[in-house]
Amino acid sequence: MPISYRLHQIFFLIAGLLFFTTFLGSVHLFDWDEVNFAESAREMLVTGNFRQVQINYRPFWEKPPLFFWLQSLSMSLFGINAFAARLPNAIFGVITLLTFLHIGTRKYSLQIGFWWAMAYLGSFLPFMYFKSGIIDPVFNYFIFLSIYYLAETIETASNRKAILAGIFTGLAVLTKGPVGFLLILLSFVAFWASERFRRIATWQAVVLYAFSTALVSLAWFAVELWQGGWWFFKMFIEYQIRLFSTPDAGHEQPFFYHFVVVFLGCFPMSVFALWGFRKNLKQASPVFHKKMFFLFWVVMILFSIVETKIVHYSSMAYLPLSFFAAQAITQFISQNSIPKRFEWFLGILGGIFALILAAVPLFAYYKENFYAYIDDPFALDCLKTPVKWKGWEFLIGVLYGIAVFWTARKIRKQVAKASVTLFLASALVINVYLAVVVPLIEQYSQAPAIEFYKMLRQENPNSYVTTVWFKSYAHYFYFQYPHYQNPNFYQKETYQENTEWLLNGKIDKDAYFVVKTDELERFQQTYPHLTMLYKKGGFTFFKREAYEPPRSED
Repeated sequence: MPISYRLHQIFFLIAGLLFFTTFLGSVHLFDWDEVNFAESAREMLVTGNFRQVQINYRPFWEKPPLFFWLQSLSMSLFGINAFAARLPNAIFGVITLLTFLHIGTRKYSLQIGFWWAMAYLGSFLPFMYFKSGIIDPVFNYFIFLSIYYLAETIETASNRKAILAGIFTGLAVLTKGPVGFLLILLSFVAFWASERFRRIATWQAVVLYAFSTALVSLAWFAVELWQGGWWFFKMFIEYQIRLFSTPDAGHEQPFFYHFVVVFLGCFPMSVFALWGFRKNLKQASPVFHKKMFFLFWVVMILFSIVETKIVHYSSMAYLPLSFFAAQAITQFISQNSIPKRFEWFLGILGGIFALILAAVPLFAYYKENFYAYIDDPFALDCLKTPVKWKGWEFLIGVLYGIAVFWTARKIRKQVAKASVTLFLASALVINVYLAVVVPLIEQYSQAPAIEFYKMLRQENPNSYVTTVWFKSYAHYFYFQYPHYQNPNFYQKETYQENTEWLLNGKIDKDAYFVVKTDELERFQQTYPHLTMLYKKGGFTFFKREAYEPPRSED
């Protein structure tokens, strides 16, 4: 590779490490997914059971263990904290940028590789996901490499690349389950259909791909089936089917939900990608181009059909989207022209983002003026939490607005310079916002409860703590739940059902309860024997002392 490529590698290595690994622990892990996954990793370390994923020391059916192994390794090195839980994604973020640079350069040009990595570095949702503790960035990377090597297998008839495609497919399955293979299969079928189902690979390549996929996948599934029996495998498959066929409470969204999320959330690369979808640069690597095209649409259509709609379900679409954004920027540079409507589109959408970034702190400064318009008692109590703002945080949005305005004005004549400015400004603004504003916003939401769990862990670790009438995983991780020995604690099918024993049974330790303030009156009427400790934000905290049997008279 030429020296210019090495310099680009160094740039993205430093930029990725600088942006993705800084401020990882500045805010607590968020309920549900982030703290849920981190708790599973923590329980692996506590129990030494790395074979089976658990929550509250019970089997967790949703995910295979690969991502939790990465988090467990990180926690063993850096401690049980938010930084360690998010570090694997940050590292994969750097690897992803370098991979885009390498593949784009190899298959097209150094220019395509550079803009592909730059677009991914400087767009909102992709950037934020590398700063998170959710599974998807790792899962998406394995899916992408599998698609890439399948395209290489078709173009070059390489058995070695068929094996590599199978290995990465197997790793995707070990990360998030059968959906990994499903995405690859559907995108392949769509591509094959576009080729009118002609023969596109040798039978030997197909067999090698299938064998390597099965070999890697079964490294865990077969062991779990052998040691755990059919019951675990059956529950795992039933959960995957239920996830696709029925909506989770709170995640029912309209069909077009993911299209809105991807287009708005992936600004600014999504605006470039609208033009990048149109052409294949010089018809170079047509198989790979088609694979990216069909991967994008398979993800968008599949997860629009799935009943449960969560933001990160469509995150796999970000990778091909960034590829088409890179193509558009390269076309703009080579043609030295940009459509007038593109400038307006970029400026208006970027201006909306800047306005939102500035409006959130301003809303917090003047929150009292909005109390009368908030009907939700819990939200109102959360908003009344005292939080110390500096007063200048809204300037982050203002400065971003200036960067967007400058880009929109200059991009027609200085495409490369303006695009680099916009992507770097976006990355910088997101990082500063996550470090400065998001921790303050969190104090209105989950921070009071998490602070209680952490305080309790220090003052009374030999106790019980749970939430009542709302679902949360935060108390598991931040109280660092032990594996309780009292069989009564696990006597019911689910932990939430065991709250009744904690509330009314003969408990052997002090028990603490967290209740949302909008349920406070009903809770006190239902359980008048509990002692209220204090209220903070939208939460109220109660205590029940351990049961002491009456002493027998001498």
